[in-house]
Amino acid sequence: MSLIKQLTAILFLATLNLATAQEGDSSAYLVDKIISSVGGELILLSEVNEQVAILKERGNDPGEKGKCAILQNLILQNLLLNQSKLDSIEVTEEEVEAQLEARIDQILGMMNNDIDYFEEYYGMSINEVKREFRSDLMDKLLVERMQSQIVRNVKVTPSEVKDFFNNIPRDSLPYFSSEVEYREIVFKPEPSEASKEAVVDLLQRLRDRIEEGEDFAELAGRYSEDPGSASQGGDLGWQKRGTFVPEFEAAVFNLKPGELSPVIKSPFGYHLIQLIDRRGNNVNARHILMSPDILDEDIEKKIELADSVAQLIAVDSISFEFAVQKYSYDKEQSSTNGGRVMNPATGNTFFEIDQLEPDIYFTLDSLQVNDISAGFVDRNARREKIVRVIQLLGRTDPHQANLDEDYNKISEAAKEQKKSKHLNNWMKDKLENTYIRVDELFEHCPSMLDQLDQLQSQSMSN
Repeated sequence: MSLIKQLTAILFLATLNLATAQEGDSSAYLVDKIISSVGGELILLSEVNEQVAILKERGNDPGEKGKCAILQNLILQNLLLNQSKLDSIEVTEEEVEAQLEARIDQILGMMNNDIDYFEEYYGMSINEVKREFRSDLMDKLLVERMQSQIVRNVKVTPSEVKDFFNNIPRDSLPYFSSEVEYREIVFKPEPSEASKEAVVDLLQRLRDRIEEGEDFAELAGRYSEDPGSASQGGDLGWQKRGTFVPEFEAAVFNLKPGELSPVIKSPFGYHLIQLIDRRGNNVNARHILMSPDILDEDIEKKIELADSVAQLIAVDSISFEFAVQKYSYDKEQSSTNGGRVMNPATGNTFFEIDQLEPDIYFTLDSLQVNDISAGFVDRNARREKIVRVIQLLGRTDPHQANLDEDYNKISEAAKEQKKSKHLNNWMKDKLENTYIRVDELFEHCPSMLDQLDQLQSQSMSN
């Protein structure tokens, strides 16, 4: 694993698992104390103990050597965090909220979207989990952004790629499975005006019922489509200004305690909001969220459009890139990459066959290189119904790595190695010019400069 990947491994999901990992671990009950300071950042003993508990839960007792490695990694993370603040690196509340939503959705997906089980398992509501980890996630994003800034100008030349490849022993060259590379245009079906009007009408009727005395929380539990708050009677908890999307925020900050908003529209759907209380720039509100149904005829319209666009591309009337810019759903990653789909597991654009969703696999299997598919219905990572058109860009047979077929992969590997070396040198310079104190509990650990040399060696060998 490269130095860069090691430094970004701040484990959100693993930290959540700490709710059960700490049970029975005596180290979790030690009195907390500051064990290191890195510039203006402090590292607590509990941070090391938490990671130790996670490893033990997985059957891996790190021992004293492992505890040193944990502390050293925390020091490197905090070195980056400290510098991010000195350099005024910014991460918005919206970015943090989006990341939290994605992680919660991932966990819920592993739990079959059983919100009750989620809350029982963690002993907190979804909104409480968000509040608990918001600060940690903000720090994680600052570290990643600082790290990206340090290595943003690192590039490799063709001669460097060739030298990198030639330095790999021939008996160590990897074998690659059959892979494909493809690009897509994603069409997002939109609900009809009739569906939108039906939702607005239902929310207005619910508003009237609440005005007549019915319980908001009971109706939210029955009708709201927000998985994070419906089971809490729509309660969003205390949130500060800047947390919500603009449309929601404008409405909620114009309410008086107990007052109901009109039905408002946001990117998430339609809301009915009630302000519970307000303290300065902090509000406690609840809402009922509903989204218009997307009907079969709405999807059929997008399939017809997708087929027309695919035909225009096939006869060279428009380019694929132009079609992506004009038609593709802008919330999809591929819309900013000329339609090329990134593999989230590797960060590049190559997919092994078993990494593809079944619908995409069978569609690609029927195509020749450069062929374009007809539109087909699928779901994206947010479980939204979409229509895709895909083009097969390349397909390889299983083979040993070589520069002709795998130049892009080898180039990326060479670039990662160069980035690691650049980041390593930056770290060494900062370590020499940043005040770092380590508690006597860890004075037996190797020096940080030795640790960086070790990480650099590991990075060069991977």
